[in-house]
Amino acid sequence: MIITNNTYRLLIIGSLLVAGIPSLAQASGFALLVNSASGQGNAYAGAAAHATDASTIFFNPAGMMRLESDSIAIAGHIILPDAAFTNDGTSSINPLLGGALLPGSDDDGGASAFVPNLYLVKTIHEQMKFGLGVQTLFGLATRYDANWVGKYHAVETDLRTINFNPSIAYQVNEQLSVGGGINMVIADIKFTNAIDFGSVCAGLGIGGCAVPLAYDDGFADLEGDNLSDPAFGFNAGLQYMIDTDTVFGVAYRSEIDLKLSGNAVFTVPSAASTDSGGIIGGVGGAVFIDTGIDAGITLPASLALSIAHKVEKVTYLADITWTGWSSFDELRIRYDNPAQADTVTPENWVDTLRYSAGFDYQYESNLVLRAGLAYDETPVPSAEFRTARTPGNDRTWLSFGLSYTIDSKSSIDLGYSHFFIDDVPINNADGTGAILSGQYEASVDILSVQWNKKF
Repeated sequence: MIITNNTYRLLIIGSLLVAGIPSLAQASGFALLVNSASGQGNAYAGAAAHATDASTIFFNPAGMMRLESDSIAIAGHIILPDAAFTNDGTSSINPLLGGALLPGSDDDGGASAFVPNLYLVKTIHEQMKFGLGVQTLFGLATRYDANWVGKYHAVETDLRTINFNPSIAYQVNEQLSVGGGINMVIADIKFTNAIDFGSVCAGLGIGGCAVPLAYDDGFADLEGDNLSDPAFGFNAGLQYMIDTDTVFGVAYRSEIDLKLSGNAVFTVPSAASTDSGGIIGGVGGAVFIDTGIDAGITLPASLALSIAHKVEKVTYLADITWTGWSSFDELRIRYDNPAQADTVTPENWVDTLRYSAGFDYQYESNLVLRAGLAYDETPVPSAEFRTARTPGNDRTWLSFGLSYTIDSKSSIDLGYSHFFIDDVPINNADGTGAILSGQYEASVDILSVQWNKKF
């Protein structure tokens, strides 16, 4: 494959980051499905139909009408990924290297995390309730060693979101309740990676770049948030009681467009930089100089269909959830520096389905036992579109949990899930011609606890 200087000019200046969102230790894509300990115990099976506590605000606000009392729920989740990356010929098509293998160690990028939730339900009158949920919809992180073999693809990725979700539920009749809410999302991102300025200088053909070396690394650190421009969406749902023992639920959550702004900070090797910083090579001036940035990320829509059916002491639960990941076709970062071309990372993700089944068993009057199984599809279409920032794959959930009633006003939920994740092949090229090739092996454990209080 022959790469001309003009091609390098477009690829290198416009591709500083292979930027994605971490996904190894969560639901499909970069969704973060840790929203209650009670739901964690049965793999969130039937969550849009089964309202047991205030966390129904997230899964289906219509479920608030099935709660007997005003209540609050506070939950926390510890996410523990266990991953390993095995390099399988990571190389560069940089003409200086002639297809040589890249040096560097293997690294898994796994990062543990703690995720909290808060929910409050308050009665307005006998046919209407108000709810407020505060939770994380999307996020987590990957963190690699600065000298790992994929350093040109990613070193650190952080995406953190907080969703404020005020909601209303209304009892239409004895069988039907409906609900809806507004979602206000605040987000913060950080992407870093190394830059091979030997490749940059060779590709741009810059006389001032006195670096004929195969490797001469710099660094890119991009950070942004939407604190000044929060994003908004909505969610809505209904629950229909088919009979006294069977409830059907439907819940929808809209797309949310994040518009993030921040700064890009570049570390440029002294042999490659100009007196004013950066390097000459962009149209109209220097590139790789510190500058403001903005980026857009679309959080996908989702639709869940759930059923809960009670037979004596056992409530059987099932669910199928569609997520519209095809809206995430690219990640584009724009620079205030007019000489710096956009960074565009093709994603081409596809829509996914999540299937789950589980049960709640009323073992004693004050003790409920739970278990569940789920299968969660990945939206990443192939190894070529899988990045070091998005190394997730199809996963199977196995979950267990319990709910213990302390007294007439208080209860506690415990939940545990283990993710069996299919081995993850990766064969992804960045803009400077580095091809990350290898395989991830991973599993995840999640521990959840929740306190519920009626008032």
